[in-house]
Amino acid sequence: MSSTTALRSLNINNINPHVVEAKYAVRGELAVRSEEYRAKLAKGDTSLPFDKVISANIGNPQQLDQKPITFFRQVLSLLEYPPLLEHEDVLLNQLGYKADVIERARWLLKTVGSVGAYSASAGAPGIKESVAKFIERRDGFPADPKDIYLSAGASSGVNTLLHIICASPNTGVLVPIPQYPLYTASLAVLDAKCVPYYLDESKGWGTDLEAIKGAHKKAVSEGIDVRSIVIINPGNPTGASLSAEDVKAVIDFAAQEKLVVMADEVYQTNVFKGKFHSFKGVLREMQKADPEKYKYVELASLHSVSKGMVGECGHRGGYFELCGFDPEVQEQIYKFVSISLCAPVIGQCLVEMMVNPPQEGSPSYELYKQEWDGIFAGLQKRATALYEAFKEMEGVECDDPQGSMYLFPTIKLSPKAIEAAKKEGRSPDEFYAFRLLDATGVCVVAGSGFGQKEDTLHFRTTFLAPGTEWVGRITKFHSEFMEEFR
Repeated sequence: MSSTTALRSLNINNINPHVVEAKYAVRGELAVRSEEYRAKLAKGDTSLPFDKVISANIGNPQQLDQKPITFFRQVLSLLEYPPLLEHEDVLLNQLGYKADVIERARWLLKTVGSVGAYSASAGAPGIKESVAKFIERRDGFPADPKDIYLSAGASSGVNTLLHIICASPNTGVLVPIPQYPLYTASLAVLDAKCVPYYLDESKGWGTDLEAIKGAHKKAVSEGIDVRSIVIINPGNPTGASLSAEDVKAVIDFAAQEKLVVMADEVYQTNVFKGKFHSFKGVLREMQKADPEKYKYVELASLHSVSKGMVGECGHRGGYFELCGFDPEVQEQIYKFVSISLCAPVIGQCLVEMMVNPPQEGSPSYELYKQEWDGIFAGLQKRATALYEAFKEMEGVECDDPQGSMYLFPTIKLSPKAIEAAKKEGRSPDEFYAFRLLDATGVCVVAGSGFGQKEDTLHFRTTFLAPGTEWVGRITKFHSEFMEEFR
């Protein structure tokens, strides 16, 4: 019983139990402890065995020194303070702004009016048109702005869609394991059923159709109303990019079982190995080949300014596009997003720039391309350095870096380490992650926070932090840990 029960209206025993039940490991106890260490260091504390905290637990690029794209930030500065546009000569001749920056800022201000004003509930119409043109260029098929909803990052879009899909405690959603815990946490809050299906680690964390079918069949046999399937492509936490064949197989199964496909595609530009295949593009190809069979497939595709080379997490911009949804259902989706009024308008403007960046021949293109390519090359270099380090570590196995911002290595711990974890009331991978943080200041996330097959242990780390010195901290710690618990 909470000690505050008699003193206040709310206590841990009478608030929404589904919120209490939800788990979100990415910002859990490990992350809280890492912030406590960061605060100590900021106050000059020298008692810790490290002088810097590395937040490798979350895909937050600019916290880890990824520089913003100049074109984006220059435009945003003019949107936030339009009187600067009255001094074009100063902007162009003294502050390094280019003519296309000023032109884009004027266009966006004409489109939204003011970034301090609400927009239409589903987003500013002109920005939705830019998103539709981007999707058409990417996939080679038309996109309709009325099917596009601008959101406060992809997470807000996921929240909207799950609220619409989850009609009762018996509603089930197929979710990949390992997965980004947004999905399991959101389903827990909605008191709906997570139906886990396991990705195939032996095949580079690819989608295993038989695993999906098996999970679906088992859930249906238990009386669960399975409504939807979530696909994260490229994967989080695994980084895997699905082949066109894998995407087709999922769509085919969804058509057969009448499942809404939720395609989380926020890492679509973070691909080192293979190629990104959008679900929208593949679906349209399948509909072209067999219009009747795939006519009513319902697909919601999500994208965000938070990841990729943009990395503007704090500005909360994203969108989702609906394909094949019943018009009456879309009306309810519109009503739901209207309750929150609109996505942050400055984030909407960033979405517009992400989908419509400087083009070759424009004044800002050369610097934009240089910055984009530099960020991509840096991510790939650090991913490779981390992967090479993991290959040398005892009891650690890791796939080649494929994409997104993460590696998800397997770790094998000794019986002695597992016993020590039990004594602390932690899972073995959590025990390892806490010891790593306490010794090195490097914060990762235990694999149990994402889900993993029984009797396997993993952890997820980003490769966003600059330099490779912190990788050496991990290898030194690991060697000492394995020796201590041999």
